[in-house]
Amino acid sequence: MSTENEGNEVPPAPSAPPVPVENPAASAEPAPPAPHPAAPSAAGSHDPSAHQAPAHSGAAAGAPPHASGAGAWPPPPPPAVPSYAQGGGSGSGWGASYAAQHPEGPKPAGRRGGLIAAVLVAALVAGGVGGGIGFWAADRNDNSTGSTTVSASDTPADLKRDPGTVADIANKALPSVVTIEAQGGNGEGGTGTGFVYDKQGHILTNNHVVASAADGGKLAATFSDGKKYDAEVVGRAEGYDVAVIKLKSPPSNLKPLPLANSDKVAVGDSTIAIGAPFGLSNTVTTGIVSAKDRPVTSSDGASSKSSYMSALQTDASINPGNSGGPLLDAGGAVIGINSAIKPAESGGGLGGGGGQSGSIGLGFAIPVNQAKNVAQQLIKNGQAVYPVIGASVALEENSGGATISREGASGSQAVTPNGPADKAGLKPGDVITKLDDTVIDSGPTLIGQIWTHKPGDTVQITYTRDGKEHKADVVLGQRKGES
Repeated sequence: MSTENEGNEVPPAPSAPPVPVENPAASAEPAPPAPHPAAPSAAGSHDPSAHQAPAHSGAAAGAPPHASGAGAWPPPPPPAVPSYAQGGGSGSGWGASYAAQHPEGPKPAGRRGGLIAAVLVAALVAGGVGGGIGFWAADRNDNSTGSTTVSASDTPADLKRDPGTVADIANKALPSVVTIEAQGGNGEGGTGTGFVYDKQGHILTNNHVVASAADGGKLAATFSDGKKYDAEVVGRAEGYDVAVIKLKSPPSNLKPLPLANSDKVAVGDSTIAIGAPFGLSNTVTTGIVSAKDRPVTSSDGASSKSSYMSALQTDASINPGNSGGPLLDAGGAVIGINSAIKPAESGGGLGGGGGQSGSIGLGFAIPVNQAKNVAQQLIKNGQAVYPVIGASVALEENSGGATISREGASGSQAVTPNGPADKAGLKPGDVITKLDDTVIDSGPTLIGQIWTHKPGDTVQITYTRDGKEHKADVVLGQRKGES
């Protein structure tokens, strides 16, 4: 798992072009134009047969017979695959050859190169299709000057998107989403995303998006209309990976995004993600909620502290730079903050820098109910409050439960005397297997589940000791700040 910023590793816990044919030998009359191979289908099929040129049985109707000579009319059909498409060899269509000749895509740093390559391929495809259509008309001796094209209506009523469509939701949400540029005092930084939280100019985002600029750095937020504003950090919560920044001179027409109730989200619900993947601002992608309560441990790569969440999982394509952006439901309300992805290979992250991997359809968002609670604390006090059980647990993942350590940090006691766990009778060595009805398979999972609650909440802990199962009610305590 990796967060979306620079170097964020996750600790353990997304028709062949016409071929020229040689003229037949000299004839008494000029020969008609030679048939061209058919253009490929617009779908871009990889079936080799889709790229083969059909054999024409003869010249166009009414063509004069060819005079005697070395060549015969009609000439032999062109090869199924043009020689320049496969380097002279046989195989599938020219699209496959292009990939073979360009085995590697553009590097993350070469964003412009990637865009140019995409445009070039599009131009080649368009040229192939145009050539095929042009020859088809010539082959039929179509001398008509009339046009058979039909123009689409472009009246305002026709261009209006229906309410609830992705286009409608994106059109409403984009003006409230910003691209955040964070630069540390050393000049290093990255790009992320945030969204308008209130009319006072507060922007909600991830901690790892703004962490580099938190101490003496620079922050700027750019809206979809291109207007850019300086900003400052109001508060950060490393454990939750939530941060609030504020525009220094906010415009008067800010429109906060509506916040949904993330507890009501169901697997299969539609999702819309907005962000700046690889710096490409105002990018909109869609998907579904593919899982809930997914335990996720992440790190910004610059701190020894990790973030823990019981995340919403989505297959909407999110990539480096989407961090801090909104995950919307089908009504356009925020259900989560896009925060982390599972990269295809190690070294991938979601913010900026080298070695980044792209989306493989496993993205994770902080539920907005939790993010809202943290944001209110940061705006009010500048720091977050964490619910705790007053016990240290081992952080090994997939260990069959959360084991209370024999010793706490820096040699302290693993179970805080007179703390919540101590009052409930928990001891070092106990293995916590459930919190309420949620199965606990590791220490990070336990922490993530505890942090979905508030201090003072009562939770039921199921644990094993000496092979026997026990249950205990624990009233959660609290810890202020990042200590």
